[in-house]
Amino acid sequence: MKVYNTLTRKKEEFVPIEKGKVGIYVCGPTVYNYIHVGNARPMVVFDTLRRYFQYKGYEVKYVSNFTDIDDKIIEKAKKESIDFKEITKKYIAAYLDNSNELNFDEKDTIHPRATEYIEEMIAFVKGLEDKGIAYNVDGDVYFDITKAKDYGKLSRKNIEELQAGKRIEVSSEKKNAMDFALWKKRKEESEPAWKSPWGMGRPGWHLECSVMSQSILGDTIDIHAGGEDLQFPHHENEIAQSESLHDKDFANYWMHNSMITVDNEKMSKSKGNFFLLNDIREEYDLEVVRFWLLSVHYRKPINFSQEVMQATKNGLERIYNGKKKLIELLANAKTGELEGNLSEEIDQIVKNFEVAMDDDLNTADAITAVYDLIKFANTNLDENSSKEIIEKTLNTLNKLSDVLGILKREEKEENLDEYVEKMIQERTDARKAKDFAKADEIRDKLLEMGIKLKDTRQGVTWEKIK
Repeated sequence: MKVYNTLTRKKEEFVPIEKGKVGIYVCGPTVYNYIHVGNARPMVVFDTLRRYFQYKGYEVKYVSNFTDIDDKIIEKAKKESIDFKEITKKYIAAYLDNSNELNFDEKDTIHPRATEYIEEMIAFVKGLEDKGIAYNVDGDVYFDITKAKDYGKLSRKNIEELQAGKRIEVSSEKKNAMDFALWKKRKEESEPAWKSPWGMGRPGWHLECSVMSQSILGDTIDIHAGGEDLQFPHHENEIAQSESLHDKDFANYWMHNSMITVDNEKMSKSKGNFFLLNDIREEYDLEVVRFWLLSVHYRKPINFSQEVMQATKNGLERIYNGKKKLIELLANAKTGELEGNLSEEIDQIVKNFEVAMDDDLNTADAITAVYDLIKFANTNLDENSSKEIIEKTLNTLNKLSDVLGILKREEKEENLDEYVEKMIQERTDARKAKDFAKADEIRDKLLEMGIKLKDTRQGVTWEKIK
């Protein structure tokens, strides 16, 4: 399998640090708001990368963090006059809700939170300070950019040019304009802060990801990934501080997805043309969004529009209809022979799928292979086909679609049914125990999920209301 390494600007054969195992770190959201469609692209792309590694037999350790302490979080908490933890709790829950609808594989995902690693972050900064690479200015600790080896090697930016283009305030306390904060002192008493050797304060954004990835995946990781907008300064600064402290490569492969355009214009908050997933799902199932995000190679820009989304929805339904037909044919099929020529056609489609995915995660061509499988089924299979060939076609469709994270509707319906019935039983038990507060809490939680309960003489019934 080859992946495009941003560090070297070329496709390279993927060779893991440990045979049969892969460690992946993907920069996650700063949880101060609902996620938008731009946030969804790295989620979907690198979840699909994880799924394909698993398909190939790798054991994958997949980490995607939550930045749960940041200027934006503090500002929002201050504006709403609530604890910052209430802000992060709300938007982490919303993220997980969205990720579930995007068919993101949460069961095998590690979600570290920055506030859980404060002690490790302090030790990291202290290590840099002891090496003379970090310096303290009245409680603010900065990374001395001149001490970094090969700074700019990821983004291909030149320090001298960056310094020349950076405006330095007269009162700046930094030694160099490009020095970045590792630790920030508390500005006011109400601001969240932790005790450190430099006084009460909190970690800088770049520091958080370096420490969380190191703590979970080790000093050197296989793959570090995220949106291309993170190449500089975030990922560049992660490299600088991590490699300066540990004197070894931070990540062997760097993967970055391209940006999203809306009606062929760059998506940005300033233009007001960005869309929250919570708004999009009012019109489209988020599985459609996932399918759309995979329909273009991850390193190319992708356009969002009503026309594109409708076409994507129709394309996904075509695959669902193909699966439905296969299930119906299988139910009435008779045992026979596995026709050799047809079996070989299926094998070739699988090979085409794998060739595409092995070529730097080319999901666009992989989807073409799935369409080819549906076309094969519609052309060659009918009520006279053997159970064996129908079964092989259906199993292949399920296997390939699982890598892409699609065709999960029925599976999610079954999981939802089980979950709701479990919650109804817990609510019934709570009412019997006269714990009406808990019973109401369960009812309200289900209502937030779009599940309305109705108490009848025959028992509790439920229905979806959204």
